[in-house]
Amino acid sequence: MTSSIVSLGSKMDFGAKALKILAVIGLGLALSGCIASSRLGGGLITPSQEATPQTGPAETDATPPVASEPIAGTELPPPGASAQTTPASEAAPAPVTAAPPLSGTPKIALLLPLSASGGTGTAAQALKNAADLAMADLPGASIELVVKDERGTPDGAREATKQAIAEGASVIIGPLLASSVQATGSIARTANRPVIAFSTDIGVAGRGVYLLSFLPQSDVDRILSFAAAKGKKTIAALIPESTYGNAVNATLQDVAARNGITIKAIERYTPGAIDPAAQRLSAIKDQIDALFIPENGDNAASVAKALSGAGLDPKKIQLLGTSAWDDPRIFSTSAFVNGWFAMPDKSGFETFAAKYRERFGSDPTRIATLAYDAVFLLNALKKNKGDKAFDAETLATPEGAIGLDGLFRFRQDGTNQRGLVVMQVNKGGATKIDNAPTNFP
Repeated sequence: MTSSIVSLGSKMDFGAKALKILAVIGLGLALSGCIASSRLGGGLITPSQEATPQTGPAETDATPPVASEPIAGTELPPPGASAQTTPASEAAPAPVTAAPPLSGTPKIALLLPLSASGGTGTAAQALKNAADLAMADLPGASIELVVKDERGTPDGAREATKQAIAEGASVIIGPLLASSVQATGSIARTANRPVIAFSTDIGVAGRGVYLLSFLPQSDVDRILSFAAAKGKKTIAALIPESTYGNAVNATLQDVAARNGITIKAIERYTPGAIDPAAQRLSAIKDQIDALFIPENGDNAASVAKALSGAGLDPKKIQLLGTSAWDDPRIFSTSAFVNGWFAMPDKSGFETFAAKYRERFGSDPTRIATLAYDAVFLLNALKKNKGDKAFDAETLATPEGAIGLDGLFRFRQDGTNQRGLVVMQVNKGGATKIDNAPTNFP
């Protein structure tokens, strides 16, 4: 079988180390660490020319993408917290056909809440910096990037979206918050402009509005499929009453069924009331071989105490978690030792972070890689797919792409699927026990 290898036109040199992507698409095999390669339309998009080196820092506490690095106003706070989601009915997608034909260098509008205060503004600036970094790594880019401040409000998003479209934007990257994504999406759909947003609220996704964010649904899918492969076929779940917990719970039973897993019980709890929920699981402790706990470090000690009090012994029952476990407080809590959890591979982020720090003199937020990948993806699509670059069929190609955080693809419903690693908690850290997939089945 003949492989098709397409050069992206840029090799990124991170000081002493140049990263390349090598792949054999015909064999479904991707090799080496990548900084934004994309497998599109049967071909691989691969960094290949020199670019000016620039860099930034890994977050040493390795905070997880969704759960333990909350950003003010985002939709999935840490597992113990509560927040509102945008009802799916408010974001009902209108049909979207192919984007208008492209001529010349297409404009890509990046909409971010740059003037917002607190964590939201900080995250927005990091996303902008990452997009700038991507453009610097693409000499002779096939796209033009324009940035607009949408202020973190629906009104600001509507105004910025209208301006971007009036100025000829072919695609919109952003916004960050669900309410802003919803406002942008309603206008972009009528103008037939696709949106690649950073919200974690799947209620705002839909045909033409794609979420590139870290969604807990991928975590659940990965860890349960891994557990099933290891013979853990009967489980229970202890899930917080929170927006994050609700998102996890909504997908748990479907994922379990697909993997031949029986769920004996699902217990929900509010912060500070974990003990009663754990006690209710005590009656079935001899009937389960795994316990799924999508919690983060905020409640690690409370969870450990509750498990002990209910006689739920982690030495006899395999604990399972999500990327929320990527937290030093989890690693320092003995009850979680030997537990398994799924998360994006951090190697790409760590390389990117060093590059970011060198360029901007500060640490990137964990989600900054999303903007880098979005820019690289759109540039690759334009270069390799021409006038069909931003069609719905192209954006949601089943082959997906490989970015800084590994394999991902957009689903037709606007959500995404990611290829994740599986980690095992050790005292004081975690070890990778299963590599991320390099292609989708």
